[in-house]
Amino acid sequence: MFLSLTGCNKEAAAPAARKESGPLKVKAAEAREKVIKRTVESVGTLFPLDETIVSAEIDGRVDRVDVDLGDFVNKGQMMVHISDEEQRYLLAQNEAQLRSSLERLGLSKETDRVQDVKTTPDVRRAEADLFDAEQRYKRTRELRDQGIGAQADLDQAQARFNSAKAGLDSVVNQTRNLIQEVERFKAVVDLQRKKLRDTTVYAPFAASIKERQVTVGQFVRANTPLMTLVKTDPLRLRLDVPERMAPWVKVGQVAQVEVEAFEGQKFNGKIWRVSPTVDQAKRTFVAEALINNPGMRLKPGSYARARIPTDKAETIILLPSRAVQYVLGSNKAYVIKEGVIEAREIKVGERFDGEVEILEGISAGETVATTNLPRLDTGSKVVIDTAPPVPEKKSE
Repeated sequence: MFLSLTGCNKEAAAPAARKESGPLKVKAAEAREKVIKRTVESVGTLFPLDETIVSAEIDGRVDRVDVDLGDFVNKGQMMVHISDEEQRYLLAQNEAQLRSSLERLGLSKETDRVQDVKTTPDVRRAEADLFDAEQRYKRTRELRDQGIGAQADLDQAQARFNSAKAGLDSVVNQTRNLIQEVERFKAVVDLQRKKLRDTTVYAPFAASIKERQVTVGQFVRANTPLMTLVKTDPLRLRLDVPERMAPWVKVGQVAQVEVEAFEGQKFNGKIWRVSPTVDQAKRTFVAEALINNPGMRLKPGSYARARIPTDKAETIILLPSRAVQYVLGSNKAYVIKEGVIEAREIKVGERFDGEVEILEGISAGETVATTNLPRLDTGSKVVIDTAPPVPEKKSE
């Protein structure tokens, strides 16, 4: 009985072995050439067009905060106010000193200027004193020459005349110094007026509040951060592009952008900056695209994918994606030659609708298997199945 069962098993196994040793039916496709315009695909991060930290320019206590996180502010809109009481007192003191100096020069307005130092009141007074002393000296000398006046009177008149000349020179120098002092006072007043203006902090450009860093009642010093502003329309998308694509990317090209938060939607932009250097570590260069952001839907810091159509036209080799199999870290395709398989390691490039670019390993016109790939290897015998594909049955 044992021999009988053994014989039956051998007879059953033989037909199966003969069936597996026959050619394997496979579908096949031909590697074809196609002229395409290259598209650069890259990933990057969205950045605000502008970002700045607005800081205090004077010391003082904050008495008003008008904006907060997420608010949109227009250029020139007030955001923070610092108590200005001390600054107003200092300004009044400085303006009083300036007015006093202007009056000594005979000026009434801050914009007035001394055209000639001899026209100032002090100099005119000194010149009048000098003229009077000179006339007295001349009359006294005439009297002495006539024998009527005394020599002592002449000596006294001459001394007074010399003193008046020296006094005029001194007043002229003092007036010139006073003119310089007035200019200094004007600078002090202008600086104090600026400090008074600095108590009100305005938005430097239209933007959104990214961070509020101050509260009412807080005492701040100069350079204390108050608000962080970001301009988010448009946004900057910074992309890392492989160095071999450097000739393809130019300023002004259209960029189509997708983000995970809005799956299936495309946002348009244009390349506006291209780095002149390549990162030696990553072998990439940076290209920046400006992305329109109406309604502020996109947020800086988001991850984004970009496609940049170019004018670079090339002839490439294409295979159906199903003809490529990933095996042990490499891509393989199975070329059919006279019914025998030749497994080849290939290098792939861009992917298109249902097709993949072949960079190395396959030549145009060669036939490759597209089905039963896991069962194929070099030397496998196959026969090409030319029957049309059976349409799938629709479920009722």
